Amino acid sequence: MKSEETHAPNSNWLYVMLPSKKTVRMPLVTRRLRDPDINPCLSESDASTRCLDENNYDKERCSIYFLKYKNCRRFWNSVMMQRRQNGVKPCMPTAAERDEILRAVGKMPY
Repeated sequence: MKSEETHAPNSNWLYVMLPSKKTVRMPLVTRRLRDPDINPCLSESDASTRCLDENNYDKERCSIYFLKYKNCRRFWNSVMMQRRQNGVKPCMPTAAERDEILRAVGKMPY
C-alpha cells in the first residue's frame, strides 16, 4: 500500500493520501512516533497495543508486552545518553545503526 504525503502550509499536520483516495489528517507528533528512525521500540509498542486489542484491554494479560516495551525504552535511552555524553550526533541511532548495535550485542538485550 503506497501513500502520498503532503504538508499543510504553516502547520504541524501532515495529510496522507491513501490509495483509496481518502485523505487522512495525521498530526506531526503521531507521524514521528510511527517513524522507525525516531522510535526504536515501535515493534514492542505495536505488540502491546495488539495484545490489548486481542484481550479486551485486560492489562494483566499483556504485562509481558509492557515489560518488553519498558525494557526496550530503558535500553535505548541508556544508549542515547551515552552517545550524548560522547558527543555523537544524532543522539538516537538510526534504524540501521540500531541493527548494527543489536548484532554487536549478539542478542536482544531486552
